[in-house]
Amino acid sequence: MSELRQEAEAIAEQFSDHTDVDPDDVEERLETLVDEYRVPLDEASRSVTNSYLEDAGMERDELGRGGSEEVLVNDIDADEQWVDLRVKLVDLWEPRSDSVSQVGLLGDESGTIKFVAFETSDLPELTEGQAYELSNVVTDEYEGSYSVKLNRTTGITEIDEEIEVGDNADTVEGALVDIQSGSGLIKRCPEEDCTRVLQNGRCSEHGQVEGEFDLRIKGVLDDGETVTEVIFDREATEDLTGMTLEEAKDMAMDALDTTVVAEEMGEDVLGRYYRVTGPTFGRYVLVDEMEDPGTVDVESALIEARSI
Repeated sequence: MSELRQEAEAIAEQFSDHTDVDPDDVEERLETLVDEYRVPLDEASRSVTNSYLEDAGMERDELGRGGSEEVLVNDIDADEQWVDLRVKLVDLWEPRSDSVSQVGLLGDESGTIKFVAFETSDLPELTEGQAYELSNVVTDEYEGSYSVKLNRTTGITEIDEEIEVGDNADTVEGALVDIQSGSGLIKRCPEEDCTRVLQNGRCSEHGQVEGEFDLRIKGVLDDGETVTEVIFDREATEDLTGMTLEEAKDMAMDALDTTVVAEEMGEDVLGRYYRVTGPTFGRYVLVDEMEDPGTVDVESALIEARSI
């Protein structure tokens, strides 16, 4: 069975409890997007699924796949998967949107992960410090960082158990030797619960949109033995460079070119040695904390490190 056919049958199966979706029709739609328009399969799959949701008048969180697998939070490494968790609510944060009922941090022995519950899901509120079995939650990914969404199909069971929460943060250090493409002043999708970076004004899930500006640095640290890719979010980027989002927007507007922002940042931070701490997702360390010992000569530092 081809990968396209497998994906078509998986999409049809998701709708089996709600409406009649023909796998042959799904496969034909996927084929058109993938073969004729050269759309990546994962993007084509989201697009086709969204079209069926719209036809059926359904929300995405009404879909679920039976038999979700229980996983540890630090083992989550894929987007839009249905999983079960056995976790403790470590911390609750103040929601930034009226559409969010609760947001915070869940944890188990492997580490911690962000969770979001929406008002429309009409779920019972979780209590900080309480342990839960959560069934049928959906994974979400943003810049290599995974979170989970509680939806109207999520099962919530309190358990009388003390769950020890592990620390999934790593500390790496090295000279910042490269700033990768996609750094500096970027635009993100403004749609609710979507923060994907736009490519030529287009979101991979929502299509052509009017984006919202943000800052980030995707960099490379080299300690002479190991090369580590790191991501600084807006707050970490502002701390690292001393440049605010508004200053970056003004700079890009004056030059009529957003690339000048990353170039300016590079002049300030390349050749400096950093020690950063944060969770590792995929190939990236997401920077939560940073130490800056100061300017170094990159070539000399690497030669010295490799001689140790």
